[in-house]
Amino acid sequence: MINALEQTTMTSALDDFKRHCRFERKLDEKTISAYQCDIVQFASLLANGSETLVANVKRDDIQCWLENISAYKFRTMKRKIASVNAFMRYMEWVFEDFDNPVRRVRIKLKEPKRLPVVMTKAETGRIFALLNENVQSGKGSTQSHKLAVRNRAVFELLFGTGMRIGELCGLRNCDVDLEHGLVHIIGKGNKERIVDVCMPVTLTALQEWVQVRKTSADSSALFFTNRLGRGLSPQIVRLLVHQMAKECNIVKNVTPHTFRHTFATLLLEENVDVFTIQHILGHSSISTTQIYMHVNSVRQRDVLTNHHPRSRM
Repeated sequence: MINALEQTTMTSALDDFKRHCRFERKLDEKTISAYQCDIVQFASLLANGSETLVANVKRDDIQCWLENISAYKFRTMKRKIASVNAFMRYMEWVFEDFDNPVRRVRIKLKEPKRLPVVMTKAETGRIFALLNENVQSGKGSTQSHKLAVRNRAVFELLFGTGMRIGELCGLRNCDVDLEHGLVHIIGKGNKERIVDVCMPVTLTALQEWVQVRKTSADSSALFFTNRLGRGLSPQIVRLLVHQMAKECNIVKNVTPHTFRHTFATLLLEENVDVFTIQHILGHSSISTTQIYMHVNSVRQRDVLTNHHPRSRM
C-alpha cells in the first residue's frame, strides 16, 4: 500500500506549506512569496521535465542544488537555504517517516565582511540643498512643485528615521502622526516600532506634502503616492535617489539604504549608544547594528591621533 508521503509531489507540498506559513505561522506575504520563489527554483532543478516526489529528494540533490546557487550573493544564497530548510522541516513535521535530506548535508556559510556605503555630512547636505532648490524652482508649475515637495518629504523621512525603503513605501496615513511627531513603522517580519520625528525641517517637509498631495484622506490610504495618486513604488524611490546623487556629483553607489547607513553612522559619531540605534533601526540583533562601529574607523584614527592621553604625558 502506498503511503501519503510516496504520493506527495513538490507542487502539492508547496501549496500545503504556504497555507501553513500564512494561517498557522502568520508570516507576512513578502516572506511567503520569497519562500515560494526559492522552493519553486529548487523543485525545478530536481524535476528535469517531470514532477518530483518529495520522498525522492536525496542528499545528492541537496548538494547539487547548493552548487547551483553558489554563484549568488551571500545574502541571497542564505535566504534560499533558509527557505528550503523551512520547507523540509515542515515535511518532517507532516510525515513522520520523511528522511530530511538537508540534515545529511553540512552547510557552513561565512558572510564576507563588507562595510556599508555611507555618505559624509557634506554629501548628505548637498542632496538636501538640491531638494530645497527643486521645491523653490517648481513653484511655477503645480505638478512639478508637488513632485518636488513629495521628493523632499521622502528623503527627509528616509534620513530622519533611518527606515527601510519598503517600510517607507508601505506607510499609511494612520502611521504618520504629524501632530505628535511620531511614525509607526511595520518592519521585517511584521515587527512594529515607533520612531520620533523630532527635526522641525522633517516635520515641515511632511506637512507640506500633506497639503499639496491629491490622495485619499482615509486612514488606510498610502501616505506617499505617485503622480497618478497610486502608491509610490520602491523602484521609483531608488531611481530618485540615484538621480539626486548623480546631480550632486556623488560618485558613491548611493541607494535608499545608504541613507539608513549614513543615519546610523552619523548618530554613532555623535556618541549615541549602539543599543538606542538598534531600537530606532528595528534590528532584531545587536550584531547587525555593530557593523556601523567599524565604519567609524576614520573617526577612530582621528580621536586616537589627536586626543590620546599618552600624547599629554
